[in-house]
Amino acid sequence: MLGLRFVAERTGDGAGQPFVDADNGEELMHVQPGTTIVLGSRPPESPGTLYITTKQVVWLSDTDRSEGYAVDFLSVSLHAVSRDPEAYPDSCLYAQIDNGVEDDESEGSSDEGAESSDLSRITELRLVPTDPNQVDTLFQIFCQCAELNPEPIEEEEEEHNWIFSADQLENQEAEEWMISENSTHSIGHSNGDQDLAHNVLQLQIDDRRFEDAEEMDSDSKNGHH
Repeated sequence: MLGLRFVAERTGDGAGQPFVDADNGEELMHVQPGTTIVLGSRPPESPGTLYITTKQVVWLSDTDRSEGYAVDFLSVSLHAVSRDPEAYPDSCLYAQIDNGVEDDESEGSSDEGAESSDLSRITELRLVPTDPNQVDTLFQIFCQCAELNPEPIEEEEEEHNWIFSADQLENQEAEEWMISENSTHSIGHSNGDQDLAHNVLQLQIDDRRFEDAEEMDSDSKNGHH
């Protein structure tokens, strides 16, 4: 799931802890108590406890067991240490969130008390530990977990399908390979190589026509003798 999400369930007694999916290899990497979370430009939440696992970042309120937030590392597009008082008065770890929403629909801030559906529109957060010396530690752990969650690489479909063999051309009628000048999707389009595919295919067709023309010319000359 892309973006920030609301966490209402916990395990254990007291303030509780987030659920860790150990069956799928998720492990708890770090626990940072006394951490405030800031969502977009909303007011800071009351201090809570930060849990960093190999898969996600979870913040749970210490005072309200039903309040918590989480984001998968696959949705964290950028993280950095922020010590610029003009950006934020306290040293913190800043993170940008990929929510899968178009820019004109996203927002870096939202009204206080918004529903969880609005959380998916949050595009940034800050984690502010009580001890500012812990910011660098959080940054290093974020780096480690980011390496454990590389961005998925989409497989290229029909790679280089604009290449045609001689056998393919011989077994097909020439008109099957003709490309209409008004056609939006020409045969052989792949990964932005539409023009190249057109040129290769047209060259092969022209070569065949040239061979046919030579044969006709040769037959014509032989007929005159």
